[in-house]
Amino acid sequence: MDHDIFWSSDHPGIDFTVTSPGGNVIQSLKGTSGDKFEFKATQSGIHKFCFHNPFSTPETVSFYVHVGHIPNEHDLAKDEHLDPINVKIAELREALESIITEQKYLKARDARHRHTNESTRKRVVVYTLLEYILFVTTSILQVVYIRRLFSKSFAYNRV
Repeated sequence: MDHDIFWSSDHPGIDFTVTSPGGNVIQSLKGTSGDKFEFKATQSGIHKFCFHNPFSTPETVSFYVHVGHIPNEHDLAKDEHLDPINVKIAELREALESIITEQKYLKARDARHRHTNESTRKRVVVYTLLEYILFVTTSILQVVYIRRLFSKSFAYNRV
């Protein structure tokens, strides 16, 4: 599960709950921001994935659900299917799917971090430019003020 928070948001994240067909809470995460998890379903049926944003800030939630089944030798119905190679192939298929999912997650996370980096860079550049403008303005005002102090007409009026 992964979600994006706008950069101005300060709250800790969203709440996430997975409920089994029997109504039991399988997984509950409070204030999550980019967590991953996995679980094995103990019963078949429709599982509920509930996202709750306790704050009014808008968020984009993206998540990926992979449903897999690794058969063991007892699950196979026919004698010719009792080949342990089929079980290993299924395990490798699940491992490959897990790797592909991890790569997708890392690509999405990289894009989110790149966006954060770009927005931060823009803010730093604007802040730096404002500092330079303020510095130049202050320097010019100081030069004008010092020249005015040493000018003849202003110096005679001070006495």
